Amino acid sequence: MDMGALVGLAVRSFAVFLFTLVSTAVLAMPVDQYEPVAGRQVIEQALPSVTEMVPREGNRAIQELYAGDELKGYAYQSLDFVQTPAYSGKPVNAMVVLDTEGTILAAKVIHHDEPILLVGIPESKLHIFTDQYAGLKADQRVTVGGTSNERKVAVDGLSGATVTVMVINEVIMRTAHRVGVELGMVEGGEKSRPPKATVDKEAFEQKSWTELTGDGSIRRLLLTRGQVDDSFKGTPAEGVDAAGKGQRDRPLIDLYTAYLDAPTIGRNLLGESQYQWLMSELKPGEHAIAVMANGRYSFKGSGYVRGGIFDRVQIRQFGDTFNFRDLDFYRLSDVYAEGMLEFSEMAIFIIRQQYDFDPGTPWTLELTVKRQTGPLDSEFQVFPLEYQLPDQYYTRPERVVTEEEWLESQPMWVQVWYQKEFQIIVLALGIGVLLFILFFQDWLVKKPKMMRWIRHAFLTYTLFFIGWYALGQLSIVNVLTFVNSLISGFKWETFLIDPVIFILWAVVAGIILLWGRAVYCGWLCPFGALQELLNEIARKLKVPQYTVPFAVHERLWAIKYIILLVLFGVSLESMATAEKLAEVEPFKTAITLKFDRSWPFVTYAVLLLVVNLFTRKVFCRYMCPLGAALALPTKLRVFDWLKRRKECGNPCRLCDHECEVQAIHPDGHINYMECHYCLDCQMTYFDDHKCPPLIVKRRGKRRGHNAPGHPEEIPVVQVS
Repeated sequence: MDMGALVGLAVRSFAVFLFTLVSTAVLAMPVDQYEPVAGRQVIEQALPSVTEMVPREGNRAIQELYAGDELKGYAYQSLDFVQTPAYSGKPVNAMVVLDTEGTILAAKVIHHDEPILLVGIPESKLHIFTDQYAGLKADQRVTVGGTSNERKVAVDGLSGATVTVMVINEVIMRTAHRVGVELGMVEGGEKSRPPKATVDKEAFEQKSWTELTGDGSIRRLLLTRGQVDDSFKGTPAEGVDAAGKGQRDRPLIDLYTAYLDAPTIGRNLLGESQYQWLMSELKPGEHAIAVMANGRYSFKGSGYVRGGIFDRVQIRQFGDTFNFRDLDFYRLSDVYAEGMLEFSEMAIFIIRQQYDFDPGTPWTLELTVKRQTGPLDSEFQVFPLEYQLPDQYYTRPERVVTEEEWLESQPMWVQVWYQKEFQIIVLALGIGVLLFILFFQDWLVKKPKMMRWIRHAFLTYTLFFIGWYALGQLSIVNVLTFVNSLISGFKWETFLIDPVIFILWAVVAGIILLWGRAVYCGWLCPFGALQELLNEIARKLKVPQYTVPFAVHERLWAIKYIILLVLFGVSLESMATAEKLAEVEPFKTAITLKFDRSWPFVTYAVLLLVVNLFTRKVFCRYMCPLGAALALPTKLRVFDWLKRRKECGNPCRLCDHECEVQAIHPDGHINYMECHYCLDCQMTYFDDHKCPPLIVKRRGKRRGHNAPGHPEEIPVVQVS
């Protein structure tokens, strides 16, 4: 090499070094300039000595943390890696800090849209939950709740936000493992891989080039100049070295690859002696592939020099990439397959043992095409040649996947359903009992004492199990989230994430079509059950009861519909604001958080319950936006299950005076949009010692008459 060439090489090397130095200086930033502020605070608390942050080369979502020149750790935001939807249907964003050994130093949620955490559980409790992750390794298995053992670490949950914290756990640990693998601090997820395939080195069949390409033993990538030009559109390299008129359909490269260890492929391509030589060169765990090409673009590249890396081709498998060095390369000059094409370039590449290559799993030969946009600037595009070794060349031992391993590989909502198996089974049994009551109500109401015992027992089940244990309190927030998802993009995962809520909504949808809103409000609403049970206790204690005049009562109905409209309108502009206004529902305070909340919310809920002691279910009748939302489709119900007589309302008004929620109009008809399906009116309907028309009929039979001859013979019940 002459002096001029040496000088040129030195200048280029210095320029590259200078460019790298300047680029690093531009990308680096003082830690006090990092945004968002919440993320910066997490870093400063975890590593107070850090002064500078540098985006990691190859993945700028990962920040390298330096104290002077010393690398202290890494930081990233989870939203850059996973977008697992939480209870609100939107992902949470956590800031995670790792040390250089792959241990979590800090993990904090810096943004979320969870309604239970926006207004309900204090932010400090969420921080206490995430503080448990400090000190855990990025590759540890962590579960929420349960007990720790040698295979897993259990962290304490957060009462009232079970689903949310399970999602947070998934987000923190999944991203920590992914980043740890990328940084080489923890091992990759080999457990999720199938058992490694074993190539049959004995089986051989004579095959021609046409047969090998036809059965997939040899794979091809034909790349035209026009395809490459199109791939650079919208980049600084658009138009650089573009094909001229009439040149777009010409091949840039016609690339072939094959896996050589299989005798039917390797011996047919290389010949017996060359194949045996190659196999003798391979160490245990190593594999050989052939790469052959025609065209004006070289897969080896003109910049390749001894000791360097082939920068135009690489292998990708299981998300990992394998590069080839000069020691991994052998010239391929003699080929023997019958009918084989002539190639301008041929090579054998060795995949070394450290890459843990699996010949039976699909892999990709990636070809990189580079275009120069400046003295030091380039643009790259990668074109994949996918390869799958045909089944006849290898065997794979069957792997027994444990239930635990299978579950870990499933989506988040599937894992939650498995963890809540007990709640799902007991809820399903309860719904089965309720359906039995509803379908056989005409038989049950003829036994009033038993029916009242059954009803009170079911309300107790609804309050204690569905409400306080399984946290199955439906809310208007669920309705607003559903409507919002229809507008912004519906995803089943958003609603499947909480199985108890999902099952209840599915049941409510069916119930509304058959019975209307009444059954949920009267039987399945935990807060409604709490009110009714308290009112029953008040009656036993002789607490006086007050009835709202019907004219006032039917006007107060409108309040809940107005509240519903306001919440719906606000949700279209800001779902977060609507969730805060939805605190008009005391459900979160009384049921989800079991009154463990700040005093204004507890006072409001208790006040509603105190009023309920004197007048049953005031909140449900006049203020509940969820009840209003369920009442609207009630007119679509298929059946009218509650029986009425022509005498109801005129002259008899016993049922409308007895109806505790005043859902029976003075004219005798039942307003299903306001009914709570307590079945009291049906117990009266079938009781010939209480229902006036039946009383008259019974007395008439005693006197030898079938029934009263005139309506005026029916005694009119006057109730003050």
